[in-house]
Amino acid sequence: MSRRPPEPVALVKQRRDRTLAALVAGVPYIGFLGVTFDRRGDELTAVLNYDGKLIGNPLLPALHGGAIASFLEVTAIMELSFNMLWDDVEEGRLDVEALTPETLPRLPKTIDFTVDYLRSGLPRDAYARARVNRLGRRYASVHVEAWQDNRQRLFAQATGHFLMPPRDG
Repeated sequence: MSRRPPEPVALVKQRRDRTLAALVAGVPYIGFLGVTFDRRGDELTAVLNYDGKLIGNPLLPALHGGAIASFLEVTAIMELSFNMLWDDVEEGRLDVEALTPETLPRLPKTIDFTVDYLRSGLPRDAYARARVNRLGRRYASVHVEAWQDNRQRLFAQATGHFLMPPRDG
């Protein structure tokens, strides 16, 4: 059994970045919210870039609960989708050069999503990371945590269950 030599790190990084860019481009709502993603290795950090339209209570001011919930749900879905896509790209089932919003596989569908609002979201950038608790062929469970200035001081967290799209092959 012959082994392939390892690929240059720059090619792997480029493939991961293109995969993530295609995935994000396939969901216009991500752009509307102003969410971006910072990828370090296989870890994604979602960034909800502050915009005045995200304020729900101008007297405090505080981020709108719906914007926070959407941010957490988008983070969970992107984490699941990136993991699913990355495996397909690495195993050669998907060509990263051919990925477009039209050719992307279907995204996971939300079954339920529970948000815990721990404190007011301040009028500034917010960050979130998702952790996949269970990933099966048909079902996934994900936990998401969001913070602003201090990673140890969460302002919201969520748990969601998702129906995974059918896999070809």
